[in-house]
Amino acid sequence: MEMIESIKPLLAVLISVVVVVPLIIISRRPNTREAWTFVAAVGKFILVASMLPVILDGSEITCTVASVLPGLDIAFRVDAFGMLFALVSSSLWIVTSVYSIGYMRGLDEHSQARYFSFFALSLSATIGVAFSANLLTLYLFYEMLSFATYPLVTHHQDIEARRSGRKYLLYIVGSSIALVLPAMIITWQLTGTLTFSPAGILGGQASPAVVTMLLFFFLYGFAKAGLMPFHSWLPAAMVAPTPVSALLHAVAVVKVGVFCILRVLTGVFGIKLLADLNLGTVVAVLASITIITSSLIAMSQDGLKRRLAFSTISQLSYIILGAAILSPKSMTGGMVHIAMHAFGKITLFFCAGAIFVATGKKYISEMAGIGKQMPITMTAFFIGALSVIGLPPCGGIISKWNIAVGTLETHQAGFLVVLLVSSILNAAYFLPIVYKAFFCGPEETLFPDKIKEAPLWCVVPLVVTAVLSILMFIFPQPFLTLAKLSVGTLFINP
Repeated sequence: MEMIESIKPLLAVLISVVVVVPLIIISRRPNTREAWTFVAAVGKFILVASMLPVILDGSEITCTVASVLPGLDIAFRVDAFGMLFALVSSSLWIVTSVYSIGYMRGLDEHSQARYFSFFALSLSATIGVAFSANLLTLYLFYEMLSFATYPLVTHHQDIEARRSGRKYLLYIVGSSIALVLPAMIITWQLTGTLTFSPAGILGGQASPAVVTMLLFFFLYGFAKAGLMPFHSWLPAAMVAPTPVSALLHAVAVVKVGVFCILRVLTGVFGIKLLADLNLGTVVAVLASITIITSSLIAMSQDGLKRRLAFSTISQLSYIILGAAILSPKSMTGGMVHIAMHAFGKITLFFCAGAIFVATGKKYISEMAGIGKQMPITMTAFFIGALSVIGLPPCGGIISKWNIAVGTLETHQAGFLVVLLVSSILNAAYFLPIVYKAFFCGPEETLFPDKIKEAPLWCVVPLVVTAVLSILMFIFPQPFLTLAKLSVGTLFINP
């Protein structure tokens, strides 16, 4: 495999850091401020996309920033898996920026310059994680993301927001310091390196007991993945503005959590070590428990954003489950689900925010008949729900299908049952919302007066992401191609 040295990964990380300065300077000129946000978002996407042909050609791009110790660097390496995640996050930053304008202006939110500044920093950290060449670099950007998103979670600055913010930091920063940091130090002492390798770096370096301990430290230390019982920060974070919720649940935070877990499973432990010690099965069981339990909890939630939050917890564990089954198909499905879930779930959050902007409603029990008043928004909601459930004509079926085939490849039918049951539960907590929105009788509707769709800045992004969810079923490339390339390197070097 050819390694190409380039400064592009560093530039892709820095562009959204640099834009923070003009965002602060011109904070009193919203049009100019938002224009700078678009410049940075489009620039980041162009930089990321410009590296795609090299990765699809089977090469990798590297960039060393600084040396901490001999053999321990802050460095970037763009491979197929990192490119997949970076494409998702950089493309969705553009539509989320558009949506943020409609939402923040529609509700006349305060501190909008601060909001856009920390949003930019969050995307910088996300790309940093995606392109990390080793565990040290990944950890630094993981923590940067935690602190960059805290002001977004606590944006409203009321008692509930501050309480939720403390919980947010306690879980995601406390767990990473208490678990990931010592696990990283132990790994360094055992192996002498933290650089990710397709074959893993822990094989033959530690006893099964130590390897198992490190596995649990990493699984629960990366609490952004929402693996139960380290999940309750996620519903609490729903006090944030809806664009932030979309960022947390579809673009950056939670996806960074599962990306880190997959990167550690494949690049630190390696497939062979996980299979030899049956640790893949252990991880798959933990993910399955989270999938079913969070789906059941989601059914009981009346708050639309809280239902979406518990749905996210469930969907994240699909990604972990796909990796833990340790088959080429399931791992491909898990990686692709990062993209498929992102486009479907961000559509759902955009719809929730549009409903709140237009009507002030945030509880499902208050939304009977809303589809007749806001048909564009609720049609997009239906499409997003289909994608998350895993039904055609949306892309979610591609990732779930691959995971299901992987369970059959490895003769683990129990996990196939988990997939089928959870998909039924997905339908049970999403489709009744759509049915009551469009098909309730006149006596049941809660919207007797005519209401309008949300502002165009809110509606256009949710239409775009809904259309993309369908297009990803028809044209799943390049995400599917990147996932297959990434998995191919793992099974060539087991």
